[in-house]
Amino acid sequence: MPRIRTLFKALLMFALLVSGAARAEMTIEIVGGGASKHAIAVVPFKDEGSRVREALTPIIRSDLELSGVFRMVDGTAVANVPVEPADVRYPLWQAAGAQSIAIGKVEPVAGGQVKISFRLLDVAQKKQLTSGEFTVTPDRGREVAHTIADMIYEAITGQKGIFNTRVVYVLKNGRNYMLQVGLITDVDSNRAQTILRSKEPIISPSWSPDGRYLAYVSFESKKPVVWVQDLATGQRRAVANFKGSNSAPAWSPDGSKLAVVLTTTGNSQIYLVNTLGGAPRRLSYSDAIDTEPAFTPDGSQIYFVSDRTGGPQIYRMAVSGGQAQRVTWQGSYNVSPRVSPDGRTLTFIRREAGRFRVMAQDLTTGDVRALSDNGYNERPSFAPNGRMVLYASETGGKSVLYATTLDGSSKVKLAVINGEVQDPSWGPFNNPQ
Repeated sequence: MPRIRTLFKALLMFALLVSGAARAEMTIEIVGGGASKHAIAVVPFKDEGSRVREALTPIIRSDLELSGVFRMVDGTAVANVPVEPADVRYPLWQAAGAQSIAIGKVEPVAGGQVKISFRLLDVAQKKQLTSGEFTVTPDRGREVAHTIADMIYEAITGQKGIFNTRVVYVLKNGRNYMLQVGLITDVDSNRAQTILRSKEPIISPSWSPDGRYLAYVSFESKKPVVWVQDLATGQRRAVANFKGSNSAPAWSPDGSKLAVVLTTTGNSQIYLVNTLGGAPRRLSYSDAIDTEPAFTPDGSQIYFVSDRTGGPQIYRMAVSGGQAQRVTWQGSYNVSPRVSPDGRTLTFIRREAGRFRVMAQDLTTGDVRALSDNGYNERPSFAPNGRMVLYASETGGKSVLYATTLDGSSKVKLAVINGEVQDPSWGPFNNPQ
């Protein structure tokens, strides 16, 4: 039976315990819903079906549903399809339950391009919330749709949208490993970019803060080595290839250093290395296994996993040195810590009765809540706006990616391409082309 691997076991065993085959085409399936969502109607944009390669409004709706914040309003009962604000019959849309409505059109312009215009209107107040115009080639409609969804999300929530951000993951097909990158909304076989192919395992991909580079662990030389790769050029360099194991890279917030786990002294300990290379500086000093480092947003502290008290638990220590403090006290097995962008929440994996569940802990109060249901789940990571958590899961014998709101009230399932999906990590807002 395929299983979801945990990074702590991977460090101990250098093995990949992964989940089963995922589906061939990405869809977004809503598997949980919050009690209160913003009700929005996204009506078909005029001429979107004939002037751009893909219709815009289905993409916008799918994006907004993914966020867990919105509920789509069916406007078929409203006879007219508005194109301009003057066309909107506000009482009818209010009766249909819509709090806001997005309208738009696609027009041809010179040079074979199209102009895509949209407006977001508040139904109760009968006023415009945001709008935009984009002149692009017809094949770039999907990109514009994601941008419109970002603008709608920000206008309603006050938070920056995440529909043009990327995710990296490892895809295993048979004995082949591929490191792949794609938009969180477009993770499928047609749009994901393969960064590296290998016959040997690839694990633990990690984004640089500016989104330009990936750090990851590759076993190409029959031992784990930490590499940094430029996503634009494909050039890469080994930044941790010391005696023994080199694993679990984590970027400092300024992008100048990586925290890595080395076994140069025998047991696994946490070190700092410059991203341009050089001698490592040791951070942790224990007789135990210290692994899976994660920086706080201000770069002053590192969370990590250690079995110094028996089973693996999460600890925190200052980057400048000093005594480590234990953070998790419930449960006997807590691994894979990640800190939210605002530094207030810790997400991690807890083993309970043979299940591996995604947890969230308030770092001020210590309160802990479960974000995932039963089964095997791994490698949680925060959306760059801190509002959602991405993780891999085994469900019904298949490996899938899930995204859940931080309160656990809404969850969506992202069905990914054929193969076994491991080690997802949500990228930053920066999205260089």
